[in-house]
Amino acid sequence: MAKISLFLVLFFLFVFHNNIGTVDSSTVRPRQPGAKTFIEVSCRTTRYPALCMKYLARYANSSNRDEHQLARDALTISLYKARHTRSYMLKVAKELGSIKAEEYPAVRDCLQQIDDSVNQLWQSIREIRRCDPKSGISDDIFWHIDNVETWVSAALTDAINCVDEFPGHRMSKMKATIKVKVINVAQLTSNALALFHRYAARYRSAANKKP
Repeated sequence: MAKISLFLVLFFLFVFHNNIGTVDSSTVRPRQPGAKTFIEVSCRTTRYPALCMKYLARYANSSNRDEHQLARDALTISLYKARHTRSYMLKVAKELGSIKAEEYPAVRDCLQQIDDSVNQLWQSIREIRRCDPKSGISDDIFWHIDNVETWVSAALTDAINCVDEFPGHRMSKMKATIKVKVINVAQLTSNALALFHRYAARYRSAANKKP
């Protein structure tokens, strides 16, 4: 009798376990890619993917990730770095100007270009806010997209020109520090432009499919 009871208990446990497995497999939906995965995939389209992940990883826990928001985040980071670099160069230029150092003209010219980059990045961020993903395809959105691409491209060009003010590898610590900071701005801006291109490509592709 004891053997029969044990057999029945084991049998019902087996049936219960199988039923639970069946319910789970039919009701649980596949997990959607998380924010971190989305950012990793997006950063692969940039020229500096490791740098892209380094700065955008902080947004990995944010909800509702999409190309539009990611491009805004990338531009915001570029603007922050450009402003930080401009502040540092303003201090250096003031010190060099007071003693009429020979490095002053190069630093002054580079500072002007970084200042232009700051203004262009700020304009692009204001403009990207007008690219409302909910507005659908219209002439207006392509106008805003073109403006953003123009301003970010100009900001990148100015940063690259600033780097060109410090050619070669043998330079003072001050010049080397400026060059590293400006290169960082240029690389982040390049990544931001690539991410914005990724966002804009969706609208251009949809527009080309329209009859």
